[in-house]
Amino acid sequence: MYADASRAVKRDLLVVAGPSPVPLPVSLPRAATVGGVSRLPVLVAAALTVVAGLGVRALWDGPVAKYAGDALYTVLIYALIVLAWRHVRPMVAALLAAGLSWAIEFAQLGEVPTVLRPLLGSTFNPPDLFWYAVGAAAAWALHARFRPARPHS
Repeated sequence: MYADASRAVKRDLLVVAGPSPVPLPVSLPRAATVGGVSRLPVLVAAALTVVAGLGVRALWDGPVAKYAGDALYTVLIYALIVLAWRHVRPMVAALLAAGLSWAIEFAQLGEVPTVLRPLLGSTFNPPDLFWYAVGAAAAWALHARFRPARPHS
């Protein structure tokens, strides 16, 4: 059937032609998408979030940099959740991102291992909780705004 082609894609199988075609399971369309949307915009959003966080730290000092960093930290967690969980709803991703950020903040009430302090912080600061919620809300709003509409059934 595929004698002239070295490979052909049929459904979700990669069929390699040869003496006896061997179907190899691949999910070309689904592997590249998150909830029906390309993973590329989510990866770009995550990268831009890191760049924004580094930029804020480089340009400003004090509370502006600290609280913007808190919000962006939660935005990055949100993006990682969307990358990992294909069909997550924006509100669920926002609640998970805020919840994880808050859990990390509350963990700072105890002793954080020295090796993890650059990533997790070391001092509990109640205003951080508000800024984590701001970051989750901003990520939710952008995700909900740009998420493709689901077909009505």
